[in-house]
Amino acid sequence: MHNPCALIPVYNHEAAVPAVVHRLLASGLPCLLVDDGSSPACATVLAQLATLDKVALLTLPANQGKGGAVMIGFREAARRGYTHALQVDADGQHDLREVSTFLEASRTHPNALICGYPQYDDSVPKGRLYARYLTHVWVWINSLSLQIRDSMCGFRVYPLPPVLALMDSARIGKRMDFDSDILVRLSWRNQPMRWLPTKVHYPADGLSHFRMFHDNALISSMHARLFFGMLVRAPMILWRRWQA
Repeated sequence: MHNPCALIPVYNHEAAVPAVVHRLLASGLPCLLVDDGSSPACATVLAQLATLDKVALLTLPANQGKGGAVMIGFREAARRGYTHALQVDADGQHDLREVSTFLEASRTHPNALICGYPQYDDSVPKGRLYARYLTHVWVWINSLSLQIRDSMCGFRVYPLPPVLALMDSARIGKRMDFDSDILVRLSWRNQPMRWLPTKVHYPADGLSHFRMFHDNALISSMHARLFFGMLVRAPMILWRRWQA
C-alpha cells in the first residue's frame, strides 16, 4: 500500500508557504501543515490554507524546532492513514516540479527512504555550503558507510513504519540536527535508501531560521553523540550489513 502526503513544518513562513502548498496540491498530493508555534500573522495564513480541500493543519502551542514539528507530523500522518510522508521545507527552496519523480521512486520502492541530494545554484550561502562538507565526513564516519550522499537536505519521502519504530526507541534531535540524526540512526538499522538529485535555490528575500553559532554547535554535539553511539553499536551494524 502506498498512500503518501506532504508534510510541511512551518515557522513564520507566511510569505512563502502558500505557493508551496498550491504546487503540492497541483501535484495531487494532500498536505499536512504543522504550525510550529508561529506568529499570529503566519497562523492566520495557515488557517486560510487549511480551508482548502486536502489540506490539514496541526497547530503546536509552542515552538518545538524543525525536527520536533516533523516528528509530531509523522505521527499525525500515520494516524490519518498515510503510509509515506514527503517532507518539504516551507521556505520555497525546493524545486517542487520534482515531486512526481520522488513519489514514483517511492511507489516503486515502498520500503525505501527516498532522499534528495542538492544541486545548488549560485544563491547558496557559501558558509552553509562549506559547513555541509564537514557534516558529510562526520556522517560517513558515524554511519560506517558512504551510503548517505547528503544528510541535510529536507526533501525526502519517508516510509512511516520504520520511522515511527525508530522514534519510539531513540532520542532524535528536534531542531536543525534532525535531518542528519535520523538518517544516521536509520542507516544503523539497515534502512534502504535511494538518492535522487534535487535543485535547491535560496530566495534572496527568503527567511532562514538557521542560527550560525547555535545550530552549528548543536550539530557538532549531535555528531559527537552519534560517534560514541556508533562505537557501541559497530559490531551489530556491521553484522546486519553482512547478513543483508
